[in-house]
Amino acid sequence: MSNDVPHLILASESLRRQELLRDAGYLFDVQPPNVDESEYPETLGPVELARHLSLLKAAAISPQFPDHIVLAADTVVAFGERALGKPADSIEARRMLSLLSGTTHVVITGVTVIRPATGFQQTRHAMSAVRMRKLTLQEIQDYVASRQWEGKAGGYGIQDHDPFVVNVAGSHTNIVGLPMELAAEMLDAAGIPPSN
Repeated sequence: MSNDVPHLILASESLRRQELLRDAGYLFDVQPPNVDESEYPETLGPVELARHLSLLKAAAISPQFPDHIVLAADTVVAFGERALGKPADSIEARRMLSLLSGTTHVVITGVTVIRPATGFQQTRHAMSAVRMRKLTLQEIQDYVASRQWEGKAGGYGIQDHDPFVVNVAGSHTNIVGLPMELAAEMLDAAGIPPSN
């Protein structure tokens, strides 16, 4: 990486986020942050939590790349005031899907962009509403057995073969894990447009 031109560093090992950035024409390197997402103040609501975790991830990586731009994101599913992150295991995935079945819930992604060399730091968030159809016990068991829930907030992915989603309001890419409209705005403000 040349030090004269700011380079984009994605602080995430999420293949979905990498794909969204690539599809939008960005060139970037991947540097997963080593942070414990389960350690956070219990007083945080879903919006605060998504923003807090995205900042935590970006801040963990940015000192290693002072001349470059670090992008981090964190997605949570809000069921009322309750924040649902990634299920720890199949039991938790089953519990989350049972909870969300037949409901409308909100998907929130916190996005942080940091460019240490210029002092640029911004944390914002996007929200989308998702309506999920009522699931049978068998459907939940089959989905959990497929392991598609792994690494996904709320225990499901809208891009999955049968995501059970019947209606969406707001950014689709936000539900996938990175609201590209917002991320592009923030990256542009930090000084990095898409490469193509």
